[in-house]
Amino acid sequence: MKNQKKDLIIGGIFLMLTIFFIVISMTNKPFFDWVFERHHNQWSWYLRPLFLLPYCYFAYKKSFTGMMVSIFALFTSMFWFPKPEVVNENVINFLAFEKEYLYGEWNLSKQLLTLTIPISFVALGLAFWKRSLIMGIGVVVLMATGKMVWSIQLAGESGKSIVIPAVIGLLICCGLIFYGFKRLEKN
Repeated sequence: MKNQKKDLIIGGIFLMLTIFFIVISMTNKPFFDWVFERHHNQWSWYLRPLFLLPYCYFAYKKSFTGMMVSIFALFTSMFWFPKPEVVNENVINFLAFEKEYLYGEWNLSKQLLTLTIPISFVALGLAFWKRSLIMGIGVVVLMATGKMVWSIQLAGESGKSIVIPAVIGLLICCGLIFYGFKRLEKN
């Protein structure tokens, strides 16, 4: 019982840190611009989906702390890499679209669409908490597909710039999730 309470407290701290990061990003334009300058480095685009791996592992192990540290790392990894010297025009246009989208009007439609993000993470966590490989991989596929469809549908040609990182991330994640799950189940 003591370890479970500690897990919830530490996990709660990282959940609050993630929320704090999002609030600061959305309310402090200079900080948001600084983060997005570094997010132009496409290495972060390839790295970010890999944080689903520890998230799934910790959900399987029923560690709320591990799950929340993974989420915190996923969100903050946007600025882990230096600002790139050369950036593809589609990347520039897509991230300009994302910034405009995030700072634009937050109507009901956008609010409901944004809710799919935490709902997806809850669904992914529950799938592995309950030890359902098929459900977990299904959620990962829906998350990646949703991001690609949203990007292309709303950002047009520049939205296609995320397709290669998203597909590579999806394939790597699904392969490693399958492999890891089978190893965990064997033990």
